Amino acid sequence: MNTESVRVRQLDIGDYDAVVALWRGAGLHTIQPRGRDSREAVARQLASGAVTILGLEVEGRLAAVALVSHDGRKGWINRLAVDPDYRRRGYGSQLVDAAVRLLREKGIRVVAALVTSDNEASLGLLSKAGFTDAGDAIHYLTIREVEPI
Repeated sequence: MNTESVRVRQLDIGDYDAVVALWRGAGLHTIQPRGRDSREAVARQLASGAVTILGLEVEGRLAAVALVSHDGRKGWINRLAVDPDYRRRGYGSQLVDAAVRLLREKGIRVVAALVTSDNEASLGLLSKAGFTDAGDAIHYLTIREVEPI
């Protein structure tokens, strides 16, 4: 039986350094710390009310994080990462459940996640949580402003 103290809470800009450290430590290679994931950009996103960063803490230490957003009709789980020291304990599943619950509380009925095809751990986690692959039915198209490296 696991007796660790676990809690999920909404993070704020004061948690920014810990979030970025967790993303890096977890090997998240899509972060843009000088662009869309800079302190200033994240502060704007949080202030918009459309973005929430959820953190899962174990014994007071940040063990997992997810950026949860919505546009009023569809919700997204992004930047989901679990510290390698805390993997395979069910914390990713708990965080996904918390993210879906948060979006449901906001009236969001469709929840999605974009996962790179080589990220087998996230694909398995989300599949286990009930997410289904849209396969060839969805094409992800984007236009981006070039972000500084």
